[in-house]
Amino acid sequence: MEKRLSLGALVLASTVLLAACGNVGGGASSTGTKIGKDIKVGYNWELSGNVSSYGNSMKNGADLAVKEINAAGGVGGKKLKVLSQDNKSENAEAATVATNLVTKGANVIIGPATSGAAASSTPKVNAAAVPMIAPAATQDNLVYGSDGKTLNQYFFRATFVDNYQGKLLSQYATDNLKAKKVVLFYDNSSDYSKGVAKSFKESYSGKIVDSMTFSAGDTDFQASLTKLKGKEYDAIVMPGYYTETGLIVKQARDLGISKPVLGPDGFDSPKFVQSATPVGASNVYYLTGFTTQGSTKAKAFHDHYVKAYGEEPSMFSALSYDAVYMAAKSAKGAKTSIDLKKALAKLKDFKGVTGKMSIDKNHNVVKSAYVVKLDDGKTSSVNIISAK
Repeated sequence: MEKRLSLGALVLASTVLLAACGNVGGGASSTGTKIGKDIKVGYNWELSGNVSSYGNSMKNGADLAVKEINAAGGVGGKKLKVLSQDNKSENAEAATVATNLVTKGANVIIGPATSGAAASSTPKVNAAAVPMIAPAATQDNLVYGSDGKTLNQYFFRATFVDNYQGKLLSQYATDNLKAKKVVLFYDNSSDYSKGVAKSFKESYSGKIVDSMTFSAGDTDFQASLTKLKGKEYDAIVMPGYYTETGLIVKQARDLGISKPVLGPDGFDSPKFVQSATPVGASNVYYLTGFTTQGSTKAKAFHDHYVKAYGEEPSMFSALSYDAVYMAAKSAKGAKTSIDLKKALAKLKDFKGVTGKMSIDKNHNVVKSAYVVKLDDGKTSSVNIISAK
């Protein structure tokens, strides 16, 4: 069974580690790392282990950005020099990698992919005064230290948080699907899914006629779905990952349940349609941070990625691509990693392949999301959505 992101919220098992490091959060006593003739970009990726599919996809996106930037002359004449290490999909190893990258003089670190690995790495970058952009780490509280209050000055991300997704799902269900009654069916074994579900419950003004759960690795959902027969509702809201949600949608359609299904960015994988089957993947809506229909910039990224790697880019590769460009923009004129961090914290209206974004006071990204509709397993429409 595959472990997943927070998008997959890999559990923040590193809490003990944070305490052991004695880091409540905040800034650092370090003077940071100096930027020399090159700008050193550290990679802290899951290149092996349970979530290596995410890590390798994100490395591809980041590599493509580095190649483009260097081909265009670099940043103020300085080339990006990559220092890459594998955290083996282990939270503790990610912390070790962060330390190693800082020791090697990294001026900024891109990664890790997961929230758990990001949490364990953050005390290390805080202490060293080296900014870290974890492109897809969505867990809400990553921006704070172990006290839950002090801002982690050197932690940044390129995607929206779990709480935001729940609000957007509620908004779309109400305004676009006109759903006055919904069934909530979510993964109770995932912090990510539970967080999205909780936010949806708090935001939705309609009636939740039934709330059901499943767990990662489940494959038979017949009993739960059969309970929906005869109930009156307008849509099924399904916080979870493609591995289970694709199967749920297939089994629901096989039972004759044709109601709209609305999900978070955990649906965003070609494997969702493979599991749901093209016939089953109809009247399905999901949030994503990237679509080739989002902009001409997104389409160009798609074409360059396919040419470079011979495969379709994912949301994760797009987020890591944007993260490198965010770092490069912030490195312009910087003499140290601290200068780079200060510029990154002030980033406004940055136009990436995943949309226009700004960094807020808590180092979270303010950006729009996309809602993709699937019919017969293919994208039939894309809408932009922002929280009201």
